[in-house]
Amino acid sequence: MAADPRGPWGEVWETVRALVIAVAVALLVRQFVVETFQVHGTSMQPNLENGDRLLVNKLQIRFGSPHIGQIIVFRPPVGICPQVPANPEDFVKRVVATAGQTVSMRDGEVYVDGQLQAEPYLPPAWRDTYNLSPVTVPAGDVWVLGDHRIVSLDSRCYGPVPIRSIAGVAMVIWWPTWHWLGA
Repeated sequence: MAADPRGPWGEVWETVRALVIAVAVALLVRQFVVETFQVHGTSMQPNLENGDRLLVNKLQIRFGSPHIGQIIVFRPPVGICPQVPANPEDFVKRVVATAGQTVSMRDGEVYVDGQLQAEPYLPPAWRDTYNLSPVTVPAGDVWVLGDHRIVSLDSRCYGPVPIRSIAGVAMVIWWPTWHWLGA
């Protein structure tokens, strides 16, 4: 192997430069493209468990809006619902209605613009008997519910969620591994 013509510090400099570039790229990806979040609590059971770690797509929120059925990570509105602390952790919930749509609930069933919503991800035992008078979701907001409705702190308490407070849309559970290993 030939000696580095720049002297003994040439290899050190190249290694440091490569590390700086790698860290910069990782920080940019985390800030603008994809980030990992951890599920706290049981409000998304049986689909997400306490401690699951999600990869969250940040680009979809930067260049569009979430869609009904997607799971999002966001900071909930504060000062509206007494159960939401002043500095809450990120919440993970499912979008059930978007801007301009009217959402209501009768005996735990969700209706959007008067149409009963199929929720195949939600076992009947996890529903509650909640009733919600019709609410029209304002422009720039979404209406969210947890999958485990009985224990979920969601839009029924704090109202619509501003899209600007959404960190991203969940793509995949990356931990624990049994989610993707099929175990």
